[in-house]
Amino acid sequence: MRAAGRVPEQPGQPEPSGQPEQSGQSGQSGQSGQSGQSGQSGSGQADAAARGEHTHGGPDGGPGGGALDGQDDAVPDIPARRLGVPPPRKPMQRTSVRGQVLDALRAALVGGELAPGEVYSAPALGERFGVSATPVREAMQQLALEGAVEVVPNRGFRVTRRGARELGELAEVRALIEVPVMLRLARSVPAEAWARLRPLAEATVAAAACADLARYAEADRAFHGALLGLSGNQQLVQVADDLHRRSQWPLVSGPVAGRRADLVADAAEHIALLDALVARDLPVVQSLVREHFTGGDV
Repeated sequence: MRAAGRVPEQPGQPEPSGQPEQSGQSGQSGQSGQSGQSGQSGSGQADAAARGEHTHGGPDGGPGGGALDGQDDAVPDIPARRLGVPPPRKPMQRTSVRGQVLDALRAALVGGELAPGEVYSAPALGERFGVSATPVREAMQQLALEGAVEVVPNRGFRVTRRGARELGELAEVRALIEVPVMLRLARSVPAEAWARLRPLAEATVAAAACADLARYAEADRAFHGALLGLSGNQQLVQVADDLHRRSQWPLVSGPVAGRRADLVADAAEHIALLDALVARDLPVVQSLVREHFTGGDV
């Protein structure tokens, strides 16, 4: 029986001698111009490869098939579409929608559009924002973690009421974290670094002047975050920002006209604090930072 993978003999060529192949000749079977070696098994593999055929072994797993050692069970590289695997989907946009809804809810809370003690349903809020109830629920769950709302089973979410004691406790914790850091930075940060933060302080002044509560809340947190960011401690910045945000829920506790005076005074302290930091006036820095919290910082 002829060996598998052996090409037909060519007229005029001598019949192979039947002697075992020498290992030193096996690499010559696939080379061009070696027509005299065409009867060897390596030639069959080379010709099969040239025709694009697979050279797996026969049913009995014998050596005649030309398969390489250790690759008898190799699986061919089949495109994913032939295996029924769907192509990669485009990134879902739910996270983006959830983020936008979260920002809108935060602005509504700080601006007083969502009143403390009131219960709001996700479908109703979704209709208000032009989205489904799902991203609203996801955003509300985040606000619940932040302490801005609480879950009311089968009804929705109730906006948290904040008393003076709770706000005072938050201010005390913030002072314990931020005051030592600010005093340390006041001794080491150069004046030009503090001067670069002046636009952030001026943004709080502008927001306070027009009594834009939501805008002021964001500008205030941005300013304090930038101050603490000069410490290089991102964990500190994150923890302080979370406490700051909690102290803003809900911001409105009375008429907006009354709140405007508080915002203007608070923003003025930002400017004064920067001036003291640039001048490295440590006693004034310490006094301003402590009063900023004990005076009911927003």
